[in-house]
Amino acid sequence: MKAAIMYQNRAVPAYADVPAPVTTQDDELLVTVKAVAIKHYDKGRASGKHYSADAPGENGRIVGGDGVCLLPDGTRVYGMGNGMMAEKAVINKHRMVPIPAGLDDATAAALPNAVIGSAMGLKYKAAIQPGDVVLVNGATGFTGSVAVQLAKYYGAGKVIVTGRNKQSLDALSTLGADIAISLLQEEQEIKKQLKTIHTATPVDIVIDYLWGRSAEIILDSIRGDGTFTNRIRYVSVGSMAGDLIQLSSAILRSVNIQLTGSGLGSWPVEQVALLFSEILPETFQLAADGKLVTNTAAIPLQHISSIWDSTAPDGGRFVVII
Repeated sequence: MKAAIMYQNRAVPAYADVPAPVTTQDDELLVTVKAVAIKHYDKGRASGKHYSADAPGENGRIVGGDGVCLLPDGTRVYGMGNGMMAEKAVINKHRMVPIPAGLDDATAAALPNAVIGSAMGLKYKAAIQPGDVVLVNGATGFTGSVAVQLAKYYGAGKVIVTGRNKQSLDALSTLGADIAISLLQEEQEIKKQLKTIHTATPVDIVIDYLWGRSAEIILDSIRGDGTFTNRIRYVSVGSMAGDLIQLSSAILRSVNIQLTGSGLGSWPVEQVALLFSEILPETFQLAADGKLVTNTAAIPLQHISSIWDSTAPDGGRFVVII
């Protein structure tokens, strides 16, 4: 069968022939793969740079950990497994979700990772409540745009977004963003705007896809002065702007803040089960009904090498069609 394989000492996957996989456990299913999204998570795991994966062995590693596939009886599902960017793959029967008839393959493949990167943080790490003021740091990417929409769907009273791409930042207003702050400005101007907003309508939740210097600016902007403060839930989901920050202990002492992360290993088993039984089915239906908007660009599997390091236009996501 054909597959996208990351070999040792290669920067991009190769389009190559490999033997078809076989099931070895009772909870596994052999499926026909239809579509797989290209995500930062997949890129990190393929190269061994993500904390959840080692570098590929001498025989290489098939790329992809999830996608849209057909069960042996023809049922179309979203499933999680290993080596998904191939004509055939093995998925876990406990980690699959039926896909509504009105949802196309590309959207169904691209949406789950963004939902995991937004809903899990909003619902379980931040415990979002109706009326909460939510700041999405780095909202111009695919997952950030989904976070904006889900924050409003979950009842946020106001959504503030930051980003560097002006066109994408402006477009977020059509998805529910109330205030946009450009990270291309001088740091003092960014801090001034954040402080003004926080004084008028205190930020309750920060969903952060950037970390790095932008996180330092946000945290400094919410620093307290000794008076009572609202409870702030700061959730780190990504680190596109850097993996490390400097954090003053005065910020932790002066603000009622909960600083946490949302990612593989940070959720209990019960919450992961709810992801498959409730959250993904609900968001799939929202997308099928046109109430959750995404932007995807489809490419054939044989073009994987040429597109691997490219960025999809307008904050979208590339999806490999197989």
